Amino acid sequence: MADDDFYTRDQPANAKLPEDRPRGADPGDFATSSGSRRGKLIWVIIGFVALVVILLALFMP
Repeated sequence: MADDDFYTRDQPANAKLPEDRPRGADPGDFATSSGSRRGKLIWVIIGFVALVVILLALFMP
């Protein structure tokens, strides 16, 4: 039995389903989502650096 026969054996006659996660995306959608991630990452880095500076200021004689 070929692979194609194995997978099509239990399928209904109209087995074509709409894709639940489309592979294409609007360039605008990608730009806004990556931009928001980048903005969050910058704030995490700034917060981490500020925390390190505060800790050094507290524990340095």
